[in-house]
Amino acid sequence: MADRPEIVCICGSTQFVDEMRAANRDLTFAGVIVLAPGEADELITNEQKTALDALHLRKIDLADRVLVVNPGGYVGESTSREIAYAHATGKPISFTDPV
Repeated sequence: MADRPEIVCICGSTQFVDEMRAANRDLTFAGVIVLAPGEADELITNEQKTALDALHLRKIDLADRVLVVNPGGYVGESTSREIAYAHATGKPISFTDPV
């Protein structure tokens, strides 16, 4: 759609929060709408994690494509689930590092 900016959903392990923030910044300055994982300053409960995981899948639904932030090729369990979901819904997927 040429009448709106591209929408990209960032996926990745929370251990790479700095790298995801950098990707968010770079994409935003490139004119992209960025959907990123939620962040918490404290530990979250299992119920909160389940809710956030489900919310992130809805973000993938809204996106035109998915960018996986995976320094060193690392992809964890939650990110693997998100990649599988994006693939199943036909979203293009790219990675910051080779898998």
